[in-house]
Amino acid sequence: MIKKKVYKLARFLYGLKQVPKQLHEKFDKAVLLNVFHHNSVNKCMYSKFTKDFCVIICLYVDDMLIFSTNMIGKVETKRCLTYIFKMKDLSKVGTILGIKVKKHSSDYAPNQSHYTIKSNK
Repeated sequence: MIKKKVYKLARFLYGLKQVPKQLHEKFDKAVLLNVFHHNSVNKCMYSKFTKDFCVIICLYVDDMLIFSTNMIGKVETKRCLTYIFKMKDLSKVGTILGIKVKKHSSDYAPNQSHYTIKSNK
């Protein structure tokens, strides 16, 4: 006799088509509960403005960049998100979505020169 069972998954299975949508929905709920707001043009960008700091989160599936006007905003945001999600802090950004990010004095600039070098070979 074959027993038929249904299992509830405790976490997402990468590779399934619905995973990005489910991750985004879960992230969306968590961030909006922490007083962040959607960007009116891009629903994968969130912002939070207080009298002490401004924080912007850019999300792409399970990659995220956090920009802040000071460390207090960045630390508070990471603490809130770490409480809800299993996260790994990769420190300073080097590459995001195939775009290299270079630091110049006090600013950051995107750089895709590696694509032109690859295409010329």
